[in-house]
Amino acid sequence: MSLSKEERQIVVNREMEKAQNTFDDMLFCAKEGKWEAAANRLYYSLFHAVSALLINDGHSVKSHRGILALFGEHYIRTGIFSKKDGSLLSDLVIMRDNADYNCFYEASEEKLTPFIEPTQQLIEKIKQFINNK
Repeated sequence: MSLSKEERQIVVNREMEKAQNTFDDMLFCAKEGKWEAAANRLYYSLFHAVSALLINDGHSVKSHRGILALFGEHYIRTGIFSKKDGSLLSDLVIMRDNADYNCFYEASEEKLTPFIEPTQQLIEKIKQFINNK
């Protein structure tokens, strides 16, 4: 199914809203010391922002691994976003997978805090990129 320009813009806007709301949820979870939930929410905040970026540019988003691949192919390898940005997304995927599915992994403030500001900055970079197109 193909989206009209107006439909695409609605979906992109909703994904960016979801990115911000999910980031806010992460801040709440972190404040409450719910580190596994915070790791999940941090990843999903970036997931929604990258989804918005891909949808905005006409790419089909089908899976978490697909988002990683498409982000790398169309935005990291081309230099639109940095390798550091790509690594951040990859690191958050791993952290979220561990927090959600690995009973031996313990998310913590020390593990999560270094990712908070870079994630917020990357979401803002994505927002600016979309707005400048």
